[in-house]
Amino acid sequence: MRSATDDRPRRSIRSFVRRTGRLTPSQERALAELWPVYGVDFSAALLAFPTLFAADAPVVLEIGFGNGDTLVQQAAEYPAMNFVGIEVHEPGVGHCLLRAHDAGIANLKLIMHDAIEVLSEQVPEDSLQRVNIYFPDPWPKKRHHKRRLIQAPFLEMIHSRLAPGGTLHIATDWANYAEHIDAVLADSSLFTCAERREHGGDRPLDRPRTKFERRGLRKGHRIFDWRLLATAHND
Repeated sequence: MRSATDDRPRRSIRSFVRRTGRLTPSQERALAELWPVYGVDFSAALLAFPTLFAADAPVVLEIGFGNGDTLVQQAAEYPAMNFVGIEVHEPGVGHCLLRAHDAGIANLKLIMHDAIEVLSEQVPEDSLQRVNIYFPDPWPKKRHHKRRLIQAPFLEMIHSRLAPGGTLHIATDWANYAEHIDAVLADSSLFTCAERREHGGDRPLDRPRTKFERRGLRKGHRIFDWRLLATAHND
């Protein structure tokens, strides 16, 4: 049995820059009034998802949900599944809270903290059915590539948290990052590629279109999608 800390990546390099941003009055009210409904505070204790949601259903985790539009849309479309979103940008979290409340979403929880720490401290092993990472920061400059989220230790962490048969979905609009992702996956035996799709924004792979995708398309970027199957755990 793997412990929650033995496989934690020892990493001091952050894959994100915490941007405070300016909260609108409505977002500020949402954080104050709706966080108790949808929010999960970070702590070094494993979550019990059936208790958290009051329902024992498959759990989908989205890392870096931005403004939450995609996350709320998927939670609305799949009410028989439970959704967890991780994001550090306060205005985005506030926007997501408002969208979830307006849509009457009941199968969604949000965590505002570093995803690596959440995965290592709060997410139990074998507890996730699917992990979504849509358009993570590409860190395009070569000297910043070490900050990219998709690295071998991160894949190990995701794999340990996915249930048998679970899937990892990744999307990016940066060709260089797509090459990096392909290289990391080629060196890993933890996932097999069920589908890799390159397209012009017209064929998203089992996901809605996102704000960052539309921004990339306006710049003339191609879109890259992966659906990856977790291999069997070797306990």
